[in-house]
Amino acid sequence: MASLNVGSLGEYLREQRRNAQLSLRQLADAAGVSNPYLSQIERGLRKPSAEILQQLAKALRISAETLYVQAGILDERDREGVEVRTAILTDPSINEKQKQVLLQIYESFRRENGVADAPPDSPPPAPRQRSGGDDVPGIPE
Repeated sequence: MASLNVGSLGEYLREQRRNAQLSLRQLADAAGVSNPYLSQIERGLRKPSAEILQQLAKALRISAETLYVQAGILDERDREGVEVRTAILTDPSINEKQKQVLLQIYESFRRENGVADAPPDSPPPAPRQRSGGDDVPGIPE
């Protein structure tokens, strides 16, 4: 396991929090951590556990795997597909249902192409509907 890189993790968390237009207090409340603890994480003084990172990711609506990579818990090579999921989850121009549908389609394509490393918190694949020669999952002809 790689060592924790808390300096860049804190900077990354602060950037994500600001992009989400959340105050430190709002994120702390949403993630279920104390305001001072979150502040210490952002300043690189604390090393959060994977569980805390998962809570923060959920509150920020980003992939927990992205935070694990930033923290050095996951290797960069384990990050395949994380950027796409993060981009979908953080896009303010689409609603939650649209985000879930996009994630389902993306994961379905990855599984169909033999990539079975979908993150455990990813949604289930979209139901496959075939008519004619259509190979696009979940999209009727």
